[in-house]
Amino acid sequence: MSRPADPIRRTDPMAIGDVAARSGVAVSALRHYESLGLIAAERTPGGHRTFHRAVLRRLAVIRAGQRVGLSLEEIRASFGGLDPHDAPTRTQWRTISKRWAPLLDARILELQKVRDSLEYCVGCGCLSMRQCALYNPQDTLGGGSAPGARRLFPGAPEEE
Repeated sequence: MSRPADPIRRTDPMAIGDVAARSGVAVSALRHYESLGLIAAERTPGGHRTFHRAVLRRLAVIRAGQRVGLSLEEIRASFGGLDPHDAPTRTQWRTISKRWAPLLDARILELQKVRDSLEYCVGCGCLSMRQCALYNPQDTLGGGSAPGARRLFPGAPEEE
């Protein structure tokens, strides 16, 4: 008579493949997140990564941030000292969401500017990246330093 498998306990570590399957995040992305300090793994004696189950909630927070347009660096900075093995508590989540609010407000303004400028693209008729007001290689605002839409994306890095 075969013995039933032991139930998985909440404290049991999860293999990287199990985390990927449960979270919907690719194994390669999990490794990348670990390299950035967004999540943390422990190593088995054989060198395999294992994760605390709290990583699933932490990954949900990371994906939520990405869905609203935050960069991984912005998300990492918002974790500000949280143990990478732990999921944010309710209080920590409030702190994180307060840090995200001004970043999201700035993104919303940028997107509104783009949306409002796209109306002119349809009406201008140029259909050319060489003459387009968004691309605008004759950009007088750029002072000849680089092409691009300075009014739409102030402070954007200049192309070489």
